[in-house]
Amino acid sequence: MNSPRLRRLSEARLYGIVDLGYVEATSCELVTQALLDGGVDILQLRAKGLEAPQIARLAERLVPSCHQRGVPFIVNDFVEVACGVGADGVHLGQEDGSIAEAFARLPEGAVVGRSTHSPLQARAALAEGATYIGFGPLFPTPTKEGRPGIGLDDIAEVENAVGKRIPVFCIGGIKRGNLAGVLAAGARRVVIVSDLLRAEDISARCKRIRSEIAERELGT
Repeated sequence: MNSPRLRRLSEARLYGIVDLGYVEATSCELVTQALLDGGVDILQLRAKGLEAPQIARLAERLVPSCHQRGVPFIVNDFVEVACGVGADGVHLGQEDGSIAEAFARLPEGAVVGRSTHSPLQARAALAEGATYIGFGPLFPTPTKEGRPGIGLDDIAEVENAVGKRIPVFCIGGIKRGNLAGVLAAGARRVVIVSDLLRAEDISARCKRIRSEIAERELGT
């Protein structure tokens, strides 16, 4: 990972998402600023249910703040939006198309992440050339309503098989109350959504979580 963007990704520990399931569109800039102030290493815009032009208008408001901090800005699902707003990349679910096709449409050096739900899918994403993967949901979460949590048992395997090559971000229902267990199971990087976005002080919550991750790393 030799570009500044990819080096930042490889060093990342806390991935934040501005999710319109929790955040009003009118509050996106304030929430983005709070997440950045708290030290998120990557920021994604996830706006399920909106059309591409609406997502693009929101993304255009958030990209400058991220780039001023050197934080990669990722668009969920919409490759065309990522291209149009100058995002650093796109995050794709299992059903959201080919990683190779996304790379072909994005500028050179862009990031393409993939959601994975099993070690088999994680290995497949690595083989397809994903820049990073999300692995989960570890616990049931309203963000993925109806999908059971996959638990913690496979984290170490995925970190060993995939995490030595590309970043693995554990995701899904992670919060301060269970973060210690997630880290103890072998996770090195996490995506946290509702526990950040519902916090009374988003920035302070980010800082506490980053501190816990750092303390775990120092202790291993």
